[in-house]
Amino acid sequence: MLQSQLFTKTRREAPKDEFAESAKLLIRGGFIHKEMAGVYDYLPLGLKVLKKIEDIVREEMNAIGGQEILMTTLQGAEIWKKTGRWDDKKVDNWFKTTLKSGNEIGIANTHEEPITAMLAQFVDSYRDLPLYVYQFQTKFRNELRAKSGIMRTREFIMKDLYSFSRSEQEFAKFYNKAAEAYEKIFNRVGIGHLTFRTLATGGSFSAISDEFQTITESGEDIIYVNREKRISVNKEFLESKLPGLDRLGLDKMDRSKLEEVRSVEVGNIFPLGTEFSEKLGLTFTDPEGQKKPVIMGSYGIGLGRLLGAIAEVHHDEKGIIWPRSVAPFDVHLVALDANDTAVSKEAKNTYQALQAAGITVLFDDRDLSAGAKFADGDLLGMPLRLVISRRSLARWQIELKKRDAATSEYISTKALIPEVLRAFA
Repeated sequence: MLQSQLFTKTRREAPKDEFAESAKLLIRGGFIHKEMAGVYDYLPLGLKVLKKIEDIVREEMNAIGGQEILMTTLQGAEIWKKTGRWDDKKVDNWFKTTLKSGNEIGIANTHEEPITAMLAQFVDSYRDLPLYVYQFQTKFRNELRAKSGIMRTREFIMKDLYSFSRSEQEFAKFYNKAAEAYEKIFNRVGIGHLTFRTLATGGSFSAISDEFQTITESGEDIIYVNREKRISVNKEFLESKLPGLDRLGLDKMDRSKLEEVRSVEVGNIFPLGTEFSEKLGLTFTDPEGQKKPVIMGSYGIGLGRLLGAIAEVHHDEKGIIWPRSVAPFDVHLVALDANDTAVSKEAKNTYQALQAAGITVLFDDRDLSAGAKFADGDLLGMPLRLVISRRSLARWQIELKKRDAATSEYISTKALIPEVLRAFA
């Protein structure tokens, strides 16, 4: 992409109505646009990051046998009333509206009920199971506190996967496989070292659950962790005194060895048991001819929240430092002295050579000062910056600087591609 054709502009001042550092940087860099509290647009650069995250999540869900679908956001009240979750006293973040016919409908905040009711039409025998179905779909939740940028919003894209098993053993095996897939996702997007599988309460879904919490000062949750043993428990769970701490070995461990930290939840998995299948008629006939309810699980990741968490973890005082796996572009190519014929020619040749090698490039071809271009480059945070100028060309070299490095190095124009690939190794 030519930066001169990018319609978004960077901002020097941080928005005064944002508290999370990620939101300030993402708005300043033109990755997102705020429509209102808890509602954001994804602009060209932000959408590229979001789609890369989506691709990583999709790959890992497919790897554990997930089948992708897309369900509706509008939901009839009937199936939700069967489980009791239409009641605002049980689920307090519904958005609801009324059709012209007078019928009340909901704008879905999750999909346990509709996916269960739908699969009751397709599952009959034990031979139809196990089954794992997921989607990327827009959810709406009427959050009372939407103050953490894209990490807590009223409209967001979620990956929600649902598992359908014949036995507790079959369910438990997949549940742990899904947890491992989540850990792979968080490692791939660059926050695995700060993300912990955390024992937590299950809210309106189940008694207990597993959250995946990323340590960050801007987080709204408080967890207790042992970093060495990779043990973590939510403060709310400890205070509720629910059974389950023995799973973490906490009954035998001195709790004073746990560190209290702030965190943001980037994923969660819930054991649902047979609550939804029994109430919505999702059963299967076992080999002995007996009808049994299907055992279910639910597994969610908010893509925007994950994007925000990545920006919270990977930034400095100048801007964002994107991991290559999710960066909008691999390289930020900057042409100084852009009106110089030799510089312009070399920059265009470099731009084309990088693309031909499969390296994605944002080419800053604008007629601006070096200071303005470098400031924008630091704010936007591509992993690698290449600078072409009269001075560098006088030595047949290109300046190469990693976003997270303090100094630059100079590489031969003839060795451009190998040196760029080496920098990413």
